[in-house]
Amino acid sequence: MDTKKSMSVSTRASDPQGALTESSAGLLRELVAHLRQNRTQLREEWARRITRAELLTAMTEEEIFAEATAVYDNYVEALETGTFEALQAYSRRLSERIIPRGVETDEVVGIVLLLRDVLARSLFNKYQDNVEKLNRILDSYEPAANRIANTVAVGFVEERERIIRQQQEAIRELSTPVLQVRERLLILPIIGVIDPQRARQLTEQLLRAIRANRAKVVVIDVTGVAAMDSGVANHLVQTVEASRLLGATVIVTGLSPEIAQTLVTIGVDLSEMATVGDLQGGIEEAERLLADRAAMPGPQAGREPGMELTR
Repeated sequence: MDTKKSMSVSTRASDPQGALTESSAGLLRELVAHLRQNRTQLREEWARRITRAELLTAMTEEEIFAEATAVYDNYVEALETGTFEALQAYSRRLSERIIPRGVETDEVVGIVLLLRDVLARSLFNKYQDNVEKLNRILDSYEPAANRIANTVAVGFVEERERIIRQQQEAIRELSTPVLQVRERLLILPIIGVIDPQRARQLTEQLLRAIRANRAKVVVIDVTGVAAMDSGVANHLVQTVEASRLLGATVIVTGLSPEIAQTLVTIGVDLSEMATVGDLQGGIEEAERLLADRAAMPGPQAGREPGMELTR
């Protein structure tokens, strides 16, 4: 016997795990060949099962069949290659298309489990007369099928969370608009609950707007804010200080008694913060400050009215 062949036979005999791996790979190849050969029948059955189960109801039957075809092909490719990058990429693209249509996570998990069931029934029919081989094929198929189901589900959830974050960001952008009233004058009307994340975003938006518009006076109106905790109150004070460092005077309007009490409780010296009762009064005060600043000669124009350069 050839030496290399003898070594190969000897290695397989002494390495049952290697022989098992090779056998499992052979069974998967046979499985993939079966799925490719019966592609049309199996994907049509899967699409029918999806419709009967009332999944993906936001999509037409034609759309369901088109997506079922693509998912089926990616599924079989993952089984054949043992790699999941293509399936992950397709799962993300699919999620981008169907999430805006209102498709839920349980529907996506449901259709993947239905495909697994359709393929398993096909294997039972093919190997019903050879139970031993059927069991070995299922042993090879099930771990891969489980990983595929997990890949699709995780991809959908991750994309859904990304879209939710984008929507939340957009909502926050809309809920904290920085408005330019006139040259060098900005207004930031705040409405609703201010949590730490929104407070940080508020500060970032305002500072960017101050720099972009070369603003000298900013009116922050908190009439629509019912309450704020000490952490957010501190953030408001820091926003005022950061704006001052960029050369803008901040006027806070619409402070409620509760918010004023919170500011006092945390030790904020309200004499250091320009406050006016309402938004109209704040705009009038801002106009006065801008007029005073414009009237100041030379270097004095860079100073805040009524304030020295150093405190």
